[in-house]
Amino acid sequence: MINAVSKAAYLKATTQVVNGSIKPLAAAGLTHKETVVAHPSTPLTSHTLAKALPKGILRVVSGPAVNTTVQFARFAHTDLAVPDFSAYRRDSTKNLKRKNTNTADRNSFTYLLVGGTTVATAYAAKAVVTQFVSTMSASADVLALAKIEIKLSDIPEGKSVTFKWRGKPLFIRHRTPAEISAEQSVAPSSLRDPQLDSERVQKPEWLVVLGVCTHLGCVPIANAGDYGGYYCPCHGSHYDSSGRIRKGPAPLNLEVPPYEFPEDNLLVVG
Repeated sequence: MINAVSKAAYLKATTQVVNGSIKPLAAAGLTHKETVVAHPSTPLTSHTLAKALPKGILRVVSGPAVNTTVQFARFAHTDLAVPDFSAYRRDSTKNLKRKNTNTADRNSFTYLLVGGTTVATAYAAKAVVTQFVSTMSASADVLALAKIEIKLSDIPEGKSVTFKWRGKPLFIRHRTPAEISAEQSVAPSSLRDPQLDSERVQKPEWLVVLGVCTHLGCVPIANAGDYGGYYCPCHGSHYDSSGRIRKGPAPLNLEVPPYEFPEDNLLVVG
């Protein structure tokens, strides 16, 4: 049986619940207030950046009947400390505002820079010189004629045959025993360009010389002149059967090219 006091309380509570203008209950200790926490500003530098900032996203949870908590939403590897290489740095470079005027601290860098520049310059100079020299080398057609083979059995005794070698006339003379004896008996002291006959021939019966006059580059005539060797009609230079100058304005003997006898009847010039 409900007494009058309890009945009045029941009716009062019921009235508050079904009232058309319902107002939220303001229970003690359940109010929600926005709290602003003042934090002094801290300049962010390379040394204080890792300590001043949180490692993640800051999240505050607060509400009725809920204890206010602060959580950090961490991502992968965001909680790792920034490595400090101060122990490996030179004392002169630790202060970022200090100007380095000590040359002793820059010797290693200077030596490395100068050495690298020197090597690069030398390599570039070598490449330039190589390319420049290669442009002055002989062409392929000239190198193909660098050597010439001559069959000696086709040259009769006492005759001089002319060939072309490296763009120049080449005289091959098959000397007779009389010519060999006459040239070997000439005293070198009586010559303008002193030279023994044995110094100009490898085999006494074969004379190999370039047919270019040493005066002005004319081509002498074989088996002519006062000495029976070669005669240049342009200015009157006389050569003997060994190609030595004996008379006229030519200052030197006829040039002897490099040659060899790989076989008895084969001559290779060049």
